[in-house]
Formats: sequence, structure tokens, C-alpha cells
Amino acid sequence: MKHANDHFGEDSVLFDPIYKSGKMFYVALSVFLAVAGFAVYLYIRQYYLGLGVTGLNYPVFWSFYIVNFVFFIGISHAGTLISAILRLSKAEWRRPVTRVAEIITVIVLLIGAIHPIIDMGRPDRILNVILYGRYQSPLLWDMTAITTYLMASSLYLFLPMIPDIAMMRDKGTKFKWLYTILAWGYEGTPAQKHVIEKAMTIMMVMVVPIAVSVHTVISYLFAMTVQPMWHSTIFAPYFVVGAIFSGTAVLLIVMVVLRKVYHLEAYLKEIHFKHLGTILLVMSLLWGYFTFSEYLTTYYPQEPHEMKVFWYKFTGPYTLFFWGMVALNFVIPILLLSFKKDIKGIFIASICITIGMWLERLIIIVPSLISTRLPYPTGFYIPTFTEIGLFVGGIALFCMGYLLFARFFPLLTVWEVQEGRDHGIKEVNDRLRSYLPDKK
Repeated sequence: MKHANDHFGEDSVLFDPIYKSGKMFYVALSVFLAVAGFAVYLYIRQYYLGLGVTGLNYPVFWSFYIVNFVFFIGISHAGTLISAILRLSKAEWRRPVTRVAEIITVIVLLIGAIHPIIDMGRPDRILNVILYGRYQSPLLWDMTAITTYLMASSLYLFLPMIPDIAMMRDKGTKFKWLYTILAWGYEGTPAQKHVIEKAMTIMMVMVVPIAVSVHTVISYLFAMTVQPMWHSTIFAPYFVVGAIFSGTAVLLIVMVVLRKVYHLEAYLKEIHFKHLGTILLVMSLLWGYFTFSEYLTTYYPQEPHEMKVFWYKFTGPYTLFFWGMVALNFVIPILLLSFKKDIKGIFIASICITIGMWLERLIIIVPSLISTRLPYPTGFYIPTFTEIGLFVGGIALFCMGYLLFARFFPLLTVWEVQEGRDHGIKEVNDRLRSYLPDKK
């Protein structure tokens, strides 16, 4: 029987997820929906019973939820920075990768943005930031930056989708009414293509500084305080590097999964993984440099309160998490990515980095709060089932969002892939002509 998307030509496989709504789709969707639903139940329970159901207590008033907030917002840099920079630099290999990255940005931004609200015992008081916010507060800077970033990233995701949506509308696919609305009357005329390309260029230039500003402002939430090992001028670039680092790792994990599940081996090739693996290696070296600088400048002056936190990480209760972070973010990736960069090694390194970067956020936040300046004994923060369940629920929401997107839209930018193929053929023909003798 002829497949419903056979009329898309040689790139019909890119539309396969749209039609794959069989048993496995509904099983996976049901699992993710159940996990996310249970997380909603845990939050409702927390709302009625209060933050006593969590491990939050004085002095640890920021922990799992804020760790997850910084972690998810950091992952979002995979889409805008990587996609925009590769497009601006006209790297031809980026064509099958850009949309995969851009989807990650929008989904994790939505998930990350709700974590500060989850962290609040009175979520209605988030309105106070809007109604009575002061621009002297990094909290208001943070809300402004994330809101701007979400709007810009959503538009940056949507603009390159318009030609593909119009293609699906014209081919009489399922949900034609939806594609007709979203295509905005796009017909592929030269004037319309020019408008799309110009709008994309403007957004490319805009989203890079916006993305950098977001994690810079998030670092200010810590650096603007006088808390030991938070009050640091290096935090802004350190957080931005960490965000690109973790975002690239998650992008590679998603690419491996999509390549396997949706059979995109012909598009997501080994060369794409090697290029991104090189970026991952560079970011690992940068992360190691910033980490070394941060701890060296803390150790050298021997300030008592700073050293209390320092040794709490190095040899104290959090030593396992600290050295695990160093191994997962630096030692293992360097070993895997420096010698033989195959897809399996890159995948393992990406998983290690994702776990390691979550540990880094935990290492930054919790020890500084536990080690107070007051003469009281410090404790050891232990998250409860509620906090862990909400974190797992966030991951389930991410997977469910990706699955639903794949149900309705192509995961790869079809028109860019086709344009790249045509450009490659033209380039080869031009090169061949240059070797031929001129006609007399």
C-alpha cells in the first residue's frame, strides 16, 4: 500500500513522524502524560500542605527547584545560540540540525520558567514582581530577560517552519485546516522568500545577545549577593559557557534518539555529530578553565567564610558530588572526545555532561546556603519525593512536547535540506566547469 507521504519525494522520510500515530506513539504519549500528571498531583499536594513536604528549610531556601530552573534555562541555549550562530556563519552542515535545536529551546524555556513559581509557597505572589517590581532587583531583570527570550525563540522557531507548513498544506496532508492557518498564505514566491529570509536574519542577530543576556542575568541572582562563593565577577561568563555546554550535550542526545526512532540516518550523519562533538570538546575545556579559575581565586586569599564552603565541597559532605561533577564534565568528555569521536562515544560523553552540569548547579547553590556565617551547625540537604517527582515530571513534559511536535510538524527543516542539496549540486557543477576548456 502506498504510504500517505510518498508524494513528498526523496525527503518524504522527514514527514514520517507526522503520520506515525500508531500504537507506540500512543503508548509513549500515555507514559509521559501519566508521569507529568503525577507531577501535577505532587504540586497540588505541595500547594495545599505547604513547602514542609519538601526538603527546603532554613538555611537552604533555594535548592532542587532553583537547580532545575537554572539547568532547564541553560539547556535552552542549544537552540538559539547554536542554530543562530551556525546560520549566521553559513555553515552548510547545520541544515538538518537547526530545527532539532530550536524545538529544545522553546520547550525547556517553558518548563524552566515555571520552576521559580513551584519554589514559592504562595505562587500568587509572583504577581508582585510584575505589579510592584523594582528595576534595581535582579529578579525583575531575570523575568524580563526570560520573557523576551521565550518570545524571540518562539518566533525564531516559527519563521523557518512556514515554508514546510505551506508544503504540507499544498500536498493535502492531515490537519490541512491547521496548516492553512499557520502557513499565513505563503505560496513560495520570490518576494515571500525574501521576506522570510530577511525576518530570519533579523531574528538571528537578535536572539544571540538575548540568549547571552538570559544566563548572564541568572548568574546575577547569585553574584549580586554577598553569599560565600556566589559573589564573583566570573559568574556571568561561567554561566553562559555552562549553558552552551549543557545545551549542546542535550542536543546531541536528542539527535541520537531521533536518528534511531525516526530513521533519520540519511540526514543526521556522523559528520554532524563530529562537528558538534568538537564544539562539546571546546566547551569542556572552557568549562574546566572557568572552574579552575573560580576555585583558585577562592582558595588563594583564604577568606574564612569562603574557605568553609570551599572545603565543604572538596572534602566535606558534598565531595562525592563535586568530584563527580569534575569527572563527568571534564575528565570523561576529554578522554572520549579527544581521540576517537564516533557517535557512541559522543552520546556517552553527552549523557555524562548533562548529569555533570546538573550536579554543577547543585554544587553552586546548596553548599553556599548550608554554610552560613552564623555559629550554628550546618546540615545536609536531602530532597524529598515531591521534589524528585516534580523534576522527573519536567523531563516527561520535555519528552511529551517533542513527541507532540513530531506528530504535527517535520523535525528537520525540509526546505533548508533541499536548498542545501541544490546548492551542493550547483557548487559541484561550477567546480567541474572550471576544469573544462573555454569554448572558442
